[in-house]
Amino acid sequence: MLELLVAAIGGYLLGSIPFGLVLTRMAGLGDIRQIGSGNIGATNVLRTGRKGLALATLLLDGGKGAIAVGLAWALAGQDAMLVAGFAAVLGHNFPVWLKFKGGKGVATTIGTLIAAAWPVGLAACGTWLVVAFLFRISSLSALVALALSPAFAWYFRGPETAAMAAGLAVLGFIRHKTNIQRLLKGEEPKIGSKKKG
Repeated sequence: MLELLVAAIGGYLLGSIPFGLVLTRMAGLGDIRQIGSGNIGATNVLRTGRKGLALATLLLDGGKGAIAVGLAWALAGQDAMLVAGFAAVLGHNFPVWLKFKGGKGVATTIGTLIAAAWPVGLAACGTWLVVAFLFRISSLSALVALALSPAFAWYFRGPETAAMAAGLAVLGFIRHKTNIQRLLKGEEPKIGSKKKG
């Protein structure tokens, strides 16, 4: 139990590092929370027009999930790995440093899944890319990938990984509540739009 607790705390603290906010401030763009949707993730960073910053945010947000998983796996095994991965996404979505107002966790979820079970992560990532190519809507792509990830996890790795993926999907859907409302109304902006999303 102590190992799982340490994995949870470590994963949460690592996941709560707000790379989008840090990078945009370092680039002299001010507070990313005052731009576009106010989100700290890569999609909103892209609205600054700085594609390099958006890519760096995407990789770092995904990387912190992967690192949390990798460290927990190396130090304490599979159960700790799954706990740390879930906690990393929880930390990104609700970071203590930002009064628990964080991102939507898609990149961190993908990074977590790739590190925990790479076929699952790649399947989810591929799903995102296909839906994004077809519809050009980031949130829709994320929601479809999240919804299918537990099935991918069950097929490739079994019930334990599927349970983590299901938990991550629930977190993702909670954070995409306003996006879902706009999707139902046909008002969700396309990828690259400077409108809120």
